Amino acid sequence: MPLVTLAEVLQAADSGGYAVGAFNCNNMEIVQAIINAARSEGAPVIIQASQGAIKYAGLEYITSLVRTAAAGTDIPVVLHLDHGTDFEQILRCLRAGFTSVMIDGSKFPLEENMALTRRVVAIAHVMGASVEGELGRIGGTEEQISVSAREATMTDPEEARRFAATTGVDALAVAIGTAHGRYKGTPELDFDRLAAIDRLVPTPIVLHGSSGVPDDAIRRAVELGVRKINIDTDIRVAFVEATRQALAANPDEIDPRKVLGPAREAATAVIRHKIQVFGSAGRIKSSG
Repeated sequence: MPLVTLAEVLQAADSGGYAVGAFNCNNMEIVQAIINAARSEGAPVIIQASQGAIKYAGLEYITSLVRTAAAGTDIPVVLHLDHGTDFEQILRCLRAGFTSVMIDGSKFPLEENMALTRRVVAIAHVMGASVEGELGRIGGTEEQISVSAREATMTDPEEARRFAATTGVDALAVAIGTAHGRYKGTPELDFDRLAAIDRLVPTPIVLHGSSGVPDDAIRRAVELGVRKINIDTDIRVAFVEATRQALAANPDEIDPRKVLGPAREAATAVIRHKIQVFGSAGRIKSSG
């Protein structure tokens, strides 16, 4: 089926009380893993590409891969730009057919962040696309974005209310204790803060840095209003570890399919588990 917008899948998620998985892709095998998992679980899915992934694979390749994957199934698929910080890059993605973009202005003061986000919303909505904004700074490193523990800041609930109302975003990423990359310990999420944000903000809430967060904590976040959950690191770990194992088992192997095939299957298994935890499994009756 044709690509759908972020607003469409998150409105359904909000009504159903579940979250939709947003999984990062970098190549064909990971796109296939995401689609295979979503189709197997009967779940809507968000396939997102970071600016780094676009630089690596190429905007046209990423767009074509996801469109082809979506056309081969009847599950709702969103093509989303993750952590867009460059205004021109956002425009290029919208022109290429992305149905959703994230404008990450979290490094700016509140007023500047709102002005930039509002500008992106005005353009994207005219083009029929959705917009995710971010308020608060999530620690860790993702692609070119690195935020130290000192720079990380939790989202203020009242500022979140004002941000959502002023900008008109379709989704709002908040900082409640998660971090990008691998955790050195067990993350502690501020559920009271999340509950306060959800009470004040009608906009669907996004949780970044969710790889490595215990399943029970994710389920609690969904109960408290999180509707989009980003997963990248867990997929990378599964993919690379399976690749290493395939090469270790047969060091003389020169067929990429026999190396990347097991990696694709490992990524699929991880994504299927996440979909089940998010509560989105079985929401779509797929025949594809």
